[in-house]
Amino acid sequence: MVDSATILHIDLDAFFVAMELLRRPELRGLPVVVGYLGPRGVVATASYEARRYGIHSAMPTLRARRLCPTAIFLPPDFTYYAPASRRFHAILREFTPAVETVSIDEAYLDVAGCEPLFGPPAAIAATIRSRIRDQIGITASVGIATNRLVAKVASDAAKPDGLLHIPPGQEAAFLAPRPLRDLPGVGRRTAEILHGLGIATIGELAALPATILEAKLGRHGRELQQRARGIAPGGVIAHPPGRRSISREHTYQRDEPSRERLLATLHRQAEHIAEDLARQERSARTVILKLRFPPFETLTRSITPGRQLILPQDLYTAAVTLFEAAWNEHGRQPVRLIGLGVTGLTERARQLALGETVAPAALQQTIIALRQRFGEHTIRRAAELPPPPPQQP
Repeated sequence: MVDSATILHIDLDAFFVAMELLRRPELRGLPVVVGYLGPRGVVATASYEARRYGIHSAMPTLRARRLCPTAIFLPPDFTYYAPASRRFHAILREFTPAVETVSIDEAYLDVAGCEPLFGPPAAIAATIRSRIRDQIGITASVGIATNRLVAKVASDAAKPDGLLHIPPGQEAAFLAPRPLRDLPGVGRRTAEILHGLGIATIGELAALPATILEAKLGRHGRELQQRARGIAPGGVIAHPPGRRSISREHTYQRDEPSRERLLATLHRQAEHIAEDLARQERSARTVILKLRFPPFETLTRSITPGRQLILPQDLYTAAVTLFEAAWNEHGRQPVRLIGLGVTGLTERARQLALGETVAPAALQQTIIALRQRFGEHTIRRAAELPPPPPQQP
């Protein structure tokens, strides 16, 4: 019988730290943190020895140093990490073309149909882990399941250097005893609301009546209940080799509470991304939003509208949908960082919809030309301007 659990989530273990230990083996076994020290510095990743002190990714590095004064802090060296990341993704593509890159050290695979060549999913995962260890010198953890969500939770549960296979039909039972924050989509604010209802585990969330969840969390509540039961639509979105994404991020000097200014930043990012797409003569399939709330809690949300995305307004519309849901979910807190990205890049082959004109594309080209000629700030939205100083009485 062919196993229908064919989705693999592969995550390199503490990737940046693992790479640093390759060239600094004398640091093995010590608490090591990769991240810039400074007032706005954050932890990129931490060794498992450092994590025992409560240090984790996206934590302010100054707080991490207070938690573990003896920790060794190293600045990120992305030029050094990049070749290993490329080798990692190249290894994955030797087993299946259905590879969805999530980040420099993380990807989903769908190995359905690959069994005659490479064996069942667990054997494929074991071979990939062995190849990563032999060819890069670091370790990876793998989760195997029928969908991306459960595979992701499984790989986290398998860390470090492990493999966890969730058979079909066992998704809900696997998730049930795990804490709420292990479920993708449950942020700090949502967890607080659920804890107020006496909910501490994913299984308790799954058993809660949908009417209560919708009353507390809106439509997001019903979606979370489905996730808690291991039900998550959407398969692996394969990305071709080469540049797989375009993104922009902005970190505010002070946490930004204004919806108008946040949306203005998103609009500007959408314009920049559309400019990059135009220069490359490419379109996008998926829009990704990134928000960071104090104290450095980061979340990402994505949407795939089902059509080629080219124009800034299309990107912005999708971004606003994601932003409104995520911001409301977190109690409309001030935002420290906001980012917009696109993936699923393909060659352009877009046909005008009924009633659509070429005016938006022409306007986009005019804005690009003006900024190239007269500078980045030639055209700005009013909401992007700094607020006027308070008037003296």
